[in-house]
Amino acid sequence: MKPQTPPSELALAFEPLKPVILKAILFSTLISLLALAPTVYMLEVYDRVVNSRSGMTLAMLTVLIVLAYAIMEILEKVRGALMRAAGVQVDDALSKRVYDAMFQGFLKRQVGGTMQVLNDLKSVREFLANPALMAILEAPVALLALALIFAISPMLGYAALLGGIAQIFVAWMNERATRKPLGEANRSAVGAQQFAEASLRNAHVMESMGMLDAVHARWQKRQREFLAFQATASEGAGLWTAMSKAVQQVMSSLLLGLGAWLLLNNMLNGGASMMIIGSVLGGRVLAPLSQLVAQWNGVVNVRGAWERLDALLSQIPPKPQAMSLPAPKGFLTVESLVAGAPGQQTPIVRGVQFGLNPGEVLAVVGPSASGKTTLARLLVGLWPAMGGKVRLDGADIHAWDKTELGPYLGYLPQGVELLDGTLAENIARFGDVDMVQVEAAARLVGLHDLIMSLPKGYNSPVGRDGAMLSGGQRQRVGLARALYAKPVFVVLDEPNSSLDEAGDIALANAIAALKQLGTTFVVMTHRTSVLGVADKMLIMREGAQQAFGPRDEVLAALQQKAKS
Repeated sequence: MKPQTPPSELALAFEPLKPVILKAILFSTLISLLALAPTVYMLEVYDRVVNSRSGMTLAMLTVLIVLAYAIMEILEKVRGALMRAAGVQVDDALSKRVYDAMFQGFLKRQVGGTMQVLNDLKSVREFLANPALMAILEAPVALLALALIFAISPMLGYAALLGGIAQIFVAWMNERATRKPLGEANRSAVGAQQFAEASLRNAHVMESMGMLDAVHARWQKRQREFLAFQATASEGAGLWTAMSKAVQQVMSSLLLGLGAWLLLNNMLNGGASMMIIGSVLGGRVLAPLSQLVAQWNGVVNVRGAWERLDALLSQIPPKPQAMSLPAPKGFLTVESLVAGAPGQQTPIVRGVQFGLNPGEVLAVVGPSASGKTTLARLLVGLWPAMGGKVRLDGADIHAWDKTELGPYLGYLPQGVELLDGTLAENIARFGDVDMVQVEAAARLVGLHDLIMSLPKGYNSPVGRDGAMLSGGQRQRVGLARALYAKPVFVVLDEPNSSLDEAGDIALANAIAALKQLGTTFVVMTHRTSVLGVADKMLIMREGAQQAFGPRDEVLAALQQKAKS
């Protein structure tokens, strides 16, 4: 016997919604039954009011039909609120997990590590209130209506069943006609959106070098592909939606005509009114299917979103709960490190190994493309190693829970990215803002006086991507963020690339001050200003370690080699 596949993580997140779905089915059933009230009202008016000519009967029937409408409206509101609350519940259960998976996917350069993931979660969440799902929830009433038609007349029942089969066939043809172009349209739309986002991030480069027209043409090409696929899908969906409406209308008339023929031949149970009721019930049988065909684009879109989310969560499982470790002291050990970019088999760094004690400063020097940035990412645990380990106080830094390790670690990447918020929030890493620590970090990097000269001081907004600051100011804010709360281990990747002479001096002073407190530093640099506070040097070339040791010994060896 083939073992059952366990439900996916995404499916398990919807398990708690079963009681909500059952309530929604109950409300949908009541709403569908109340939708028959106008027909009952019409029949009662013809049967009771016209024959009895009683105004009181008409008034009572009218009050009842208005009450039915009111109850139906209330039930629809309650059902909508219930499904929206279910969407919020799904968002609460999945948003952090999806965000983390997207984040990890971006770090590991895996498919799915894009902002589209959040749109997919939004699509899945909002589908809970989609008319297509409401049509599916009304299926029990359609089956009940079909049973009642069979009770009126088996022949009418088979005719209604034939109409249902015809609607299912239309839905199947609609699926065949739209699935591929809608899938391609969604992929093209995602590609166009990602290309547009990337172009906005490089707006200053595009403007300065006159690239706007060329980039716009490239985006427009992708957009036209999306629109072409969408048009193809819409044409197919429009045809089969029209066919679905035609089937519903034709079947309603056919059931009425067949009911009349059965009445003329004394084969209709319940009398003349049953031919109208049979026609109305036939419409209820076909209504959910017709609604589903009309809303099929939404079904296809949410199916694609579900598949992408499911694939992402499967590829990037949640991190296991790591054992809590004691606060690190700054002992760094790099053991025969071999590593490359995630997803790539070609190593960028090969055979790097060294050790640092707390309070030591290592300057990593080498030409461009020597592997310094890759080493920096490995040292802070961003990228996994193909071989060897980076250990902080004996623990694998890549496996260390970053939420726990983060306060003890500082990192300044080569490309400084700031988040939209205030200067204080960025320096405090968007945690609880400790203004004493924020000001201390700003003073360390020589930023305090500049901040205090601003109208709002530390509450000044940095703008999107730090747009309100110059390159050097952004780098100093990023440096202050890395040194916030005096971490025990700091990695700086080209920290002075945008700094002036005063900034260089402030950087060296900051490193020297924290070095006295026991902070371990690794600084990737092309410039010699940091060498004055370095204890050790590592020379890299083409990803390999060329030399490592005390600074003066390495410099002397280099000078000796240059002379020879």
